[in-house]
Order: sequence, then C-alpha cells, then structure tokens
Amino acid sequence: MEARARTKGIRMSPYKVRLVADLVRGKRVEEALVSLQFTPRRAAQVVAKVVKSAAANAENNLQLDPAILRVDSITVDPGPMLKRFHPKARGRISPVLKRSCHITVVVKEVGHGA
Repeated sequence: MEARARTKGIRMSPYKVRLVADLVRGKRVEEALVSLQFTPRRAAQVVAKVVKSAAANAENNLQLDPAILRVDSITVDPGPMLKRFHPKARGRISPVLKRSCHITVVVKEVGHGA
C-alpha cells in the first residue's frame, strides 16, 4: 500500500529542492525527518512538511503503522515561473526568472525482512 502527498507552487528553485529531496529518498520516514531537521537548507522545512503529510495520509486513510513507512519516491517538478525584468546599463534590461516547484512524496510499507 502506498500513500502520497503533494504540495504545489513552492517559491523555490526545483534544483535547490532536489538537493534536499535526494537526501531522504529511500529512507524510513523517521530517519528522513531527523536528517531533514538537521539540514541547514531552507528547502528542508518544506520537504519535511510534505513527508509528514504523506505519513499522516498513510496512517489515517490506509491505517498503516507510521513506524514501518519508507519514503518510496520523492519528485520535484518545475512549476510556473514569474517573469520579471532587471534594469541594466545603457537602458537595457535582463530577465529574472523567479522559479517555483511542485513536490510529490510517496511512502510505502517496509517489507518484514527489512
């Protein structure tokens, strides 16, 4: 059984969030939350919130034990970009792309052998 949680429109670059997501992919939920707690990146708080939400969905909707859950997959997809412009020398402009992302976390039960 698997449970998922998704957050959309997070105002962070997908590249920066993927760096944090790679830390917790494949770990148990408890382990993942501890490692996110001590990760000094701003994206760690957002990823931890989505992992907690996926674990809560598994516990409340599927009646799974939260102690035996594992982060099966975590994907960070690009969201819409806000396009702004920054003035440059000699009356020119350069684009500024304010990126956003969508985070999807899937948790599964760990097998009894693991």
